[in-house]
Amino acid sequence: MLDLKGNLERSALAVGRAVERGASFIVLPELVTTGYMFDSADEVQAVALEVDDERLDIWRQALADSGADSGVSVVAGIAERGHDGSVYNSAVMLDATGVLAVYRKIHLWNREKRYFTPGSRAAPLIPTAHGTVGLLVCYDLDFPEMPRSLALRGADLILAPTNWSLLRRPEGESAPQLLNARMAARANHVFLAVCDRCGTERGQSWTGGSAVVDPDGWVLSTPDSDGIALAWVDLAAARDRQLSAVNHVWGDRRPELYQW
Repeated sequence: MLDLKGNLERSALAVGRAVERGASFIVLPELVTTGYMFDSADEVQAVALEVDDERLDIWRQALADSGADSGVSVVAGIAERGHDGSVYNSAVMLDATGVLAVYRKIHLWNREKRYFTPGSRAAPLIPTAHGTVGLLVCYDLDFPEMPRSLALRGADLILAPTNWSLLRRPEGESAPQLLNARMAARANHVFLAVCDRCGTERGQSWTGGSAVVDPDGWVLSTPDSDGIALAWVDLAAARDRQLSAVNHVWGDRRPELYQW
């Protein structure tokens, strides 16, 4: 917690290990640079970074040092200091060339509302050599409109840094947050990858629910002994939304009848 330098170094090592194992998209947890359980606004201010802060180059350097090709990118959660003076709970996507996109979390959970300003722009879509990627952060997945809007706009894959609190659940059941992520993937016929925090931080236990989910909602991968959830997928498979001879994910929608 609050170990900015150490968190950057440890996450860069994780990036290098993922590249060495062949990953093209690498997702790190929400607020990976800072920790989550802030006690004051002063703590947040002390570790907030602008997206062009040279310290974030450590991830780009990790890509280069690991021999990553030009199609490899990293998505990581940071406390972003905006030029407007506000601090945002953000996801930054970058590759060897620099920052590709920044998404400021729209839906803030619980204590986040004390310290962060909610984003005011729609979640971004990023074209890549492998397919079209959308970004969300944690609690955004609880709002069906978020993954749906990205899928309707053309996302093949949604990448989401998360911090899932460990919740009580029946023996043998998956974490409810993972069930929600699986339903988001299935309902929108997209691949979805989440990277979740694990362990305990200032008394808060985390789920450690990182997973890669396919468009049918099945979990393809969870963390191995190295803490990496790795899956090989063809993103083009998300684009065929014909569910049967007569059913289509988008064609069966009746938005004119949906009441708000």
